[in-house]
Amino acid sequence: MTTLIVAEKPSVARDIAHAMGAGKRGQGFISGGGYVVTWALGHLVSLCEPDEINPALKRWRDEDLPILPNEIPLKTLDHGKEQYRVVEKLMRARDVARIVCATDAGREGELIFRYIYTFAKCSKPVDRLWISSMTDEAIREGFRNLRPSAQYDALYDSARCRAEADWLVGMNASRAYTVKYGALLTMGRVQTPTLALLVRRRREIEAFVPKPYWVVTADFGDYSGVYFDPADPKKPIDSADKAKTIADAVRGKTASVESVTKENKTEPPPQLYDLTTLQREANRALGLTAQQVLDAAQSLYEKH
Repeated sequence: MTTLIVAEKPSVARDIAHAMGAGKRGQGFISGGGYVVTWALGHLVSLCEPDEINPALKRWRDEDLPILPNEIPLKTLDHGKEQYRVVEKLMRARDVARIVCATDAGREGELIFRYIYTFAKCSKPVDRLWISSMTDEAIREGFRNLRPSAQYDALYDSARCRAEADWLVGMNASRAYTVKYGALLTMGRVQTPTLALLVRRRREIEAFVPKPYWVVTADFGDYSGVYFDPADPKKPIDSADKAKTIADAVRGKTASVESVTKENKTEPPPQLYDLTTLQREANRALGLTAQQVLDAAQSLYEKH
């Protein structure tokens, strides 16, 4: 009998297939050594739109709100229909006795697999591969320590709750605000509060009134000292007269060093780029948008 392994991305599927001795390529899968390794393309299955649940909801009307279905059905996404059919066919194949969920070790990875498994109406036993490294040895070690999928039911419930909360907030709030203001306004559980933070900060910047301040420095030869108020070191000197009074009080006087602190520090080499830092640096140096950097990085990851 054959074990079906479902990975989240083609590149991960290739790594797993190599580690498990599967090298025969098919359309949307790799097989060999008693394994068939296939993959999703991120999300292949998602929640239906309101009008796909009830055609009467195609028109956005205030009287239809709130939309609170007892169950939100699933659908295949347009970009992944062909690959979904491959995965579904493999799940239903007679020679496949069990399935290994090898999507990313996290909440979203769990959701990706469970949605496919549920939509395919599959009932075959499932084990969970939970690894964070894609070396051959790490993959083989992960397969030696597979766990029943049921142990991750709470993780799936969490992911499903997040997805359905996003749906309920987004679908209802977007329709409510669009109908009220007569313009397409998208709302979201994460998007809207994040946008509110940006707007609040923007308003603070626009309302900022610059105030002049003065700095008193002393030349000690090999470095310059800066005066600060011992009672409130962060409080700036807000007038020229105060600055002049302080400077006049110490000009020509002898300074004394009250304490010296020495520390030995080691600075490790910089870490490899994470995605956020890479996007920021690419934008600064090359003017690329965050999406352009993400697309380029993903393409390189898939190919190399």
